[in-house]
Amino acid sequence: MPTMSKPRRSSTNRPLKGVRVLVGRARHQAGALSGELRKLGAQVFEIPFIEIRKPRSFKPLDSALKNLAAYDWLILTSANGVEAMWERMAKLHLTKKNLEHLRTAAIGPATKKVIEQRGVKVDVVPKEYVAESVVRSLRRRVKGKRVLLVRAKVARDVIPVELRRAGAKVDVVEAYETMVPQSSRVRLRSALRNPRLRPHVVTFTSSSTVRNFVQLLGARGAASTAKPSHRRLARVHRSLEATRLASIGPVTSSTLQELGLPVDIEAREFTIPGLVAAIVRELSGREESIA
Repeated sequence: MPTMSKPRRSSTNRPLKGVRVLVGRARHQAGALSGELRKLGAQVFEIPFIEIRKPRSFKPLDSALKNLAAYDWLILTSANGVEAMWERMAKLHLTKKNLEHLRTAAIGPATKKVIEQRGVKVDVVPKEYVAESVVRSLRRRVKGKRVLLVRAKVARDVIPVELRRAGAKVDVVEAYETMVPQSSRVRLRSALRNPRLRPHVVTFTSSSTVRNFVQLLGARGAASTAKPSHRRLARVHRSLEATRLASIGPVTSSTLQELGLPVDIEAREFTIPGLVAAIVRELSGREESIA
């Protein structure tokens, strides 16, 4: 296989100069990560591994929103969930006043920011931006309370299961679903085959981006919880020679490892800025190791 060209020597202000980074976030969300990487000199390619779509039915979400007065807590686990919920609230002629009696929890600062932009106070943001930390932050506060959890169609059940054990009555409603963008398949394979385009780093911002990435490369087993076959996994590994995989946090890293892929870079703070900082720490001034 041809050797990848080395990125040019970095400078103090542009530590990622010459480093090719593939950003796989959903198209409408890629800008924040891509922009930060470009400021640091990276050459960024955007090929979405995930597509956000409306759920097949809004009935469960609409029903919950019409009965907001019955809830004590609202938990939102992504900016996508916030945006989808507010869109439905507008359709139902509901406003932020309908949320004033609720205590609100956001899984991280990005979600908190989107909620606050809509004029709603966020009461709880966990120390670590993962489901387990949400549970630790809320376990003692929700006994005997009704909790509304708004999330994606497919998501980990840590929050509802553990909060129910803590004595809460939890209703889980789907605000959106994630799909594999089939239009990315050819672009992704072409980029990984071409030595001039092959990224030095591929970023992953959720478990869904990991599973979809592997599926786009042809390892269909990754679409489920099953590990891809050895043959398909070997094909993925060959595609990723000399490429480092960067994870936004431990949950995403766990999914990479479950699918037999390495975690070369992991953010210490589980946010987009934290992911960028981790890439800089790993690659800044170390171009000779990327060949």
